[in-house]
Amino acid sequence: MTTPVYLDYAATTPVDPRVAELMARHLTLDGIFANPASRSHMLGWQAEQAVENARRQVADLIAADPREIVWTSGATEADNLALTGFLRANRHRGRHLITSVVEHKAVVDTARALEDEGFKVTWLTPAGDGRISPAQLREALREDTVLVSLMAVNNELGVIHDLAALAEVAHAGGAAFHVDAAQAVGRIDLDVNQLGIDLMSLSGHKAYGPKGVGALYVRRHPDIRVEALIHGGGHERGMRSGTLPTHQIVGMGEAFAIAAAEGEADQARITSLRDRLLEGLADLDGIHRNTALEAAVPNILNLAFAGVEGESLLMALRDIALSTGSACNSASVEPSYVLKSIGLPRALALASLRFSFGRFTTEADIDRAVDALRHALSGLRRQAQ
Repeated sequence: MTTPVYLDYAATTPVDPRVAELMARHLTLDGIFANPASRSHMLGWQAEQAVENARRQVADLIAADPREIVWTSGATEADNLALTGFLRANRHRGRHLITSVVEHKAVVDTARALEDEGFKVTWLTPAGDGRISPAQLREALREDTVLVSLMAVNNELGVIHDLAALAEVAHAGGAAFHVDAAQAVGRIDLDVNQLGIDLMSLSGHKAYGPKGVGALYVRRHPDIRVEALIHGGGHERGMRSGTLPTHQIVGMGEAFAIAAAEGEADQARITSLRDRLLEGLADLDGIHRNTALEAAVPNILNLAFAGVEGESLLMALRDIALSTGSACNSASVEPSYVLKSIGLPRALALASLRFSFGRFTTEADIDRAVDALRHALSGLRRQAQ
């Protein structure tokens, strides 16, 4: 049986073998397996040291203080903690949140839940390229705005927000700035001080680390306070209780250290792979590029194929692992809410596929995908005539 070509790195990345090897050394009796909160014996101290080393690796990638890193179960929990935890802790200052309609569901659904609690949310609609402008944000700010939450890299389109400019506008209006950076690690610079970020959600499994672990960066500043959502032991400076999964944390730390060292080279190679795919399809009619290449990371490319349905095209591409959008939205038969929000006609939105490339994608993978696409499109369009 032929191994499928994996082009769904935006949904999850495979764990880097170097990461997996390190994780395995933190699971069994002959490794560093103890509870890092067990401070009465050496095994617990060793586990705590491993956790703190990983905390430092994550902090180094974003130029933060290790004490500003709070471990979570993933970016979804980090988004929940950032939005709900911050708004509840600062409700005396204001109850207004600004976000956008193209955020990941972890932010969108959390913001809707906050509306049910009585908080007010302004939903910004992006321009045709999927980005929110500083001018839009400035117009949305109110006296009671306490938090702005906008993603670094859109998970369906790959477009990058001008984080520094958006942070400047938010701060000028007296609001804190949260960024969902799950798709950004190893792809763009995430220096929290230069960018002016106060809270940032991070994921292990989007950066060649394990699933089930993430982190929230919380700036050490009197105005940046977060109320815990999970109680029971006061772990993580009281912001997130629970026994720390040492093996997952060291995996995320190592993955981030590799991203810091190799991210630039990875992106250069991935750019050539993306361009190879586009060149392989260049002579075909009816292909609409939803991703604005000049403003996007190279590892995510969203294309619409006129005259076919995305689901039918996916079915015809059995040996190519792709998606029609966010993995968190893949159960829906409706067009992607991200593509609808940028004004894409329903027919094209339903005919769109997201290609996402990664560290282990090869030129041979791209060539297989191009051949499969050309064959599938020809067959489906012939049937439609």
